Amino acid sequence: MTNTNASDGSQPGYVRRTLRQAWRDLLSVYYANTTIWRYLKSGALLWFGLMIWAFSNLLLSYRPEWTVLYVVMAYGFVLVLWGPLTHFVVVPLVIRLRREGDSSLARTVARHGSKLNLTVFFTIVILLAALPFGPMVLEFQPGAVTDGDDSPSPTADLECVIDDDVVQCALTDEVGYDHVAVMSDGEDIMIVTDPPYAFELEADDHDQFVVELRDEDGAMLDRFVERTAGLSEAETS
Repeated sequence: MTNTNASDGSQPGYVRRTLRQAWRDLLSVYYANTTIWRYLKSGALLWFGLMIWAFSNLLLSYRPEWTVLYVVMAYGFVLVLWGPLTHFVVVPLVIRLRREGDSSLARTVARHGSKLNLTVFFTIVILLAALPFGPMVLEFQPGAVTDGDDSPSPTADLECVIDDDVVQCALTDEVGYDHVAVMSDGEDIMIVTDPPYAFELEADDHDQFVVELRDEDGAMLDRFVERTAGLSEAETS
């Protein structure tokens, strides 16, 4: 009598069956179309999109050189809108076409509706990641680094506008710091030592820049992160 190790021979098949069943379970949740499921799925995607959108903006304010975070930011931003749209509009439409569609176009949309929906979704994400615009970019300003002394803390605000593709910036106050450093890609590109600490940058050369208020020893007192896409145009008279 010959003994065979059935577990070794069936392992790949078991893995395939497990993955196939997991995929079917995922599809069953995706296509669940009762009212409660629509609200549950839409609410979960809305919450998840908001969390990763805010988190990526916050992290990018501290690490502006991590430009890959724009992809995460765009994904979360689009998901906030696209999740409810998918489960309140797209999925019910695909299900209806599968049941009632009698034309070749309806059958094609029913068969490939989900793929088309995901294709449009990721296309929008890629476009927004490459061209971030104002409403998608939240402004988180990192806190100032202090050493516990009693020196007055800077109270200045940074004001920037775009005029003819040139970023024009100035500070509203001159108290509590010695000079201003303008940074891009983690390196100083400009040091401004004279009030009102105004400077200009080419908008096409800097998608994002950092402005640091520093003391006489070069220690950072406050920090501003600005994204060119979120700046307003200068008013013309």
